[in-house]
Amino acid sequence: MSTDQPRPAMTMREIREHLGHTLPPAGVPDPTVQTTGYLISCLPEGHDERWTFTVRVSYRGEGMWSVQCRSQYVDADGKRSPGFCWSRGPQEPATQVEMDEFDAEQAVWLKAYRFDHVTALRIAKELAPTLTYRGRTVAEALAGVAA
Repeated sequence: MSTDQPRPAMTMREIREHLGHTLPPAGVPDPTVQTTGYLISCLPEGHDERWTFTVRVSYRGEGMWSVQCRSQYVDADGKRSPGFCWSRGPQEPATQVEMDEFDAEQAVWLKAYRFDHVTALRIAKELAPTLTYRGRTVAEALAGVAA
């Protein structure tokens, strides 16, 4: 006859301690957690058309964020851009002079389409209720009005 009683489930801490994983190896810092994006929409999660009426805010590095509506970047005035495009075409700059021009143009574009965290979220929240898709507004999508 077995007298084994079921043991209570182990907590994650107990499992890590049992496996000897309580501390990171020497010289390894504790992990950091960083938010890298937000989805802003007036349509509820699970709505069939939510993704067409969603604005994305994405971390782009060095404390700067972008605002995107579908595949285009949005500036503070709502102007959309497919992304940075050098005025001399798709080829890479070949000379230092061209590289300097490229860097200057890119800096202007980045200044217009990169924001601090608070500004990016504000722009996205202002933009989300105004989105349209194939002539339909957010309100019509919510009401289920057919295109």
